Amino acid sequence: MRKILFLLSLVILISCDSNQDQPEPLKIIPQPVSYEVHSDFFKIDKETKIWLEGDVDLSSEADYLTEILNESTGFALPIIKDEQRSNVIILKGEKGFGTGNEAYDLDVSSKKIVIRASHKAGVFYGIQTLLQLFPPEVYVRFADQSEIKIPACSISDHPRFEWRGMHLDVSRHFFPVTFIKKYIDLIAMHKMNRFHWHLTDDNGWRIEIKKYPKLTEVAAWRVDREHESWKDASSPQPNEKATYGGFYTQDEIKEVVKYAAVRHVEVIPEIEMPGHTSEVFAAYPELSCTGEQLYVQPGNYWPNIDIFCAGKEETFDFIENVLTEVIDLFPSEYVHIGGDEATKDRWKACPLCQKRMKDEGLANEDELQSWFIKRVEKYLNENGKKLIGWDEIIDGGLAPEATVMSWRGFEGGIKAAETGHDVVMCPTSYCYFDYYQADPDFEPEAIGGLTTLKEVYSFEPVPSELNTSQAEHIVGAQGNLWTEYVATPEHAEYMVLPRMTALAEVVWSPIEKRDWTEFLTRLQNQFKRFDKLKLNYSQGSFKVDIQPSWVDGKYRIALETEQLNPEIRYNLSGQSLMTDYQVYEHPITIDSSVVVQAAIFADDSVKERPSVKEIEFHMAIGKIGSLKYEPQRNYNAKGVLSLTDGIKGTSEFRDGYWLGFQEEDMVFSLDLEQPVEIHEISFSFLQNVGSWILLPEKIHVEIFDADLQKQADTLITPETMPEVAGTLIEDYNTTFDGISGSVIRIMAENPGKLPSWHPYEGNRAWIFTDEIVLR
Repeated sequence: MRKILFLLSLVILISCDSNQDQPEPLKIIPQPVSYEVHSDFFKIDKETKIWLEGDVDLSSEADYLTEILNESTGFALPIIKDEQRSNVIILKGEKGFGTGNEAYDLDVSSKKIVIRASHKAGVFYGIQTLLQLFPPEVYVRFADQSEIKIPACSISDHPRFEWRGMHLDVSRHFFPVTFIKKYIDLIAMHKMNRFHWHLTDDNGWRIEIKKYPKLTEVAAWRVDREHESWKDASSPQPNEKATYGGFYTQDEIKEVVKYAAVRHVEVIPEIEMPGHTSEVFAAYPELSCTGEQLYVQPGNYWPNIDIFCAGKEETFDFIENVLTEVIDLFPSEYVHIGGDEATKDRWKACPLCQKRMKDEGLANEDELQSWFIKRVEKYLNENGKKLIGWDEIIDGGLAPEATVMSWRGFEGGIKAAETGHDVVMCPTSYCYFDYYQADPDFEPEAIGGLTTLKEVYSFEPVPSELNTSQAEHIVGAQGNLWTEYVATPEHAEYMVLPRMTALAEVVWSPIEKRDWTEFLTRLQNQFKRFDKLKLNYSQGSFKVDIQPSWVDGKYRIALETEQLNPEIRYNLSGQSLMTDYQVYEHPITIDSSVVVQAAIFADDSVKERPSVKEIEFHMAIGKIGSLKYEPQRNYNAKGVLSLTDGIKGTSEFRDGYWLGFQEEDMVFSLDLEQPVEIHEISFSFLQNVGSWILLPEKIHVEIFDADLQKQADTLITPETMPEVAGTLIEDYNTTFDGISGSVIRIMAENPGKLPSWHPYEGNRAWIFTDEIVLR
């Protein structure tokens, strides 16, 4: 017996030692396709060398790596071409290796590090992974050069999508070349490969065009209204000088393009047309329909009515001359021509535009825009470039070879992919990094919206509506930073970091490798790197999401957050969380109406404001109804369960409690399984005119018995109030004198299209609803 106990103890000890020796998982972002961690490590010292091997010129990649390592280690690591088998970093170019130009293998042992790829780009991304295996000090200077160790591992990796991009608007606010390079460094660090440079817009022209000097003498400058709010910026005073702005010289652009090329980032220039061009008419008013000389807008400009005249040949002479110089500056495959938000009132009133429509056999102004874009595409194609534009270029007919950037949701991208066009997905709800990323009361002023880190990480670029062949046209995705409310490089960093980190994993890693909790763990290491680089990043949202569920017939509340392992305090008493609280450890079971409040605490202080939710136990709670039409994927909450989970939505329609229906009706049916006495049915709809969310045209409330014989029918006729800015929640109650019913049905009629008073007249309207309460 004693011998058995001894052997058992020995087994336990060995097991414990084995667990202690188990290497930690790698903290790499984006998550690689596959990897193994070994128990050894590679140590860099002053004798380490970098050996270039194979049949691919990797001198640029070697220079990039040595510049970083020489600075951080203090060593002068030589680049050699003669074979060395130990204490060496090998960059190996092997044509035909891997699954595409950006694939790589990285092997680290005690004797050497080997990065192998078929192309320079793959080696570069292997280097980015290698840098993440170093301690975060690799970007600055190691305090102790004797302890620079790299964990032994084997990594095989390649990207999921070809297009992995970030956008930057430099028209609303101008950013210096030094920051543009820093932005490109961030793109490269995240294994992204497209920089979409938004160079022209109503608030300033930012690129030197030698044939048209007034573009940089006049159109690049506006009066300084930085002391005023963007949306209320005042017009220029008589003789007031335009002093705010700037532009990039052609030499500076060449410098940026060269800098990006070393980092395998393709720079995509955007030259807006036919709309977002009013700044041009400050310099060359003859290119507009009216010929009126405008000033460069110092703030918000809407609606966008001053656009290029499509009836004048001078317009196309100007565009082609500008594009000729742009093409010479940018070796990119694509030129972005904008194409968005062009209000066509001027075209409707312009005799030349109307004549153009008649001469070309065009039915309406949408077709005139399509003709305009197709003409520009023809010129680009003849000069070796492809056209890409925002999804409005679909309206009136898509240019034959155009690529679509789908920003107004997924619909434009779906339509383009179904017709064989390539698509870059960047829907506002996931990819607009000018939106708030946490509670607005605790954040710098932003344009609106709410796109949290978790929301970005949940993004799936390929819509389920597409079949396999159509899905191949989704070439990738990108994050967009518009800068109406972003005036400095530090603020720009704050808005994109770490949301671009989440997006980088979305567009690189296999979907099955993505795990939110595990990503948060790896993100902590990324934050250390950001700290060393002195980047101004956001720590994300500290909001606690109160999420209900039914498990084994019990109603439970989970408290979820973007933060990793925070202290969450909660109570059900309504008292202060400072004095009356429990620390959240697992889901809370609830069996009656209650108010839940919860917040993250650090050092005994609350972070942001407590989340508060009133949970009402009504007769429909937990029952599963059905919807005739599914909500849009962006605003699906927990599907039909969200209508009977006891929780109402907030004034933020992106809060995860509202269901959104675009152009379709909301038709909800609920079988109560047995007759019940119904006294009241209540529900809410949300209005946010600026976000295209209107109240329903009509709401029918019906009650049926078990044989589906109608027992009651009530009609409500809401009326959208266009004068109400922001969000309005309208509550509706229908009362009954104790009607016995087994089935209820609520039909809310969507207005369909935005009405004539709306700036986006004719676009598809939304309706939003949350809880259906049955008493």
